[in-house]
Amino acid sequence: MQKVTVLCVGKLKEKFYIDAAAEYAKRLSRFCKLELVELPEERLPEDPSPAQIEAALLKEAAAIRAKFPAGAALIALCVEGELRSSEALARQMAAWAGQGVSQLVFLIGGSFGLHPSIKGSAKLRLSMSPMTFPHHLARVMVLEQIYRAYQINAGTRYHK
Repeated sequence: MQKVTVLCVGKLKEKFYIDAAAEYAKRLSRFCKLELVELPEERLPEDPSPAQIEAALLKEAAAIRAKFPAGAALIALCVEGELRSSEALARQMAAWAGQGVSQLVFLIGGSFGLHPSIKGSAKLRLSMSPMTFPHHLARVMVLEQIYRAYQINAGTRYHK
């Protein structure tokens, strides 16, 4: 069974996001060993300078590296990433499994994104949409898409 980690910078606070994430975690338990990891987002002033943002992203990158499992395929969610259909993501996940990749890490950065060094080490940089979504909602959306990918690959009717 493949291990999937959803590594998030920032903590879920609203109950409805927590409940939605828990529902997809429960559904995914049939398909993979899921781990949800939350890392603290670096605090910044209201109007941070580029240097302050860079320093915060570097600290977050160090925390991400410390939690990143060796040998895992990193899928970094970022605005400049590739747009992929659910079917294409499912095919990619199946291809990695076929190549012996036993662990996937989907990474969601904080409000200022991810440090370029982290994005550069990703096996795939993925964009959810050209639209902007709250990071908390992005977590639920990623969990749903992972679930959908497993459903597509299993040939179920969930994906219509």
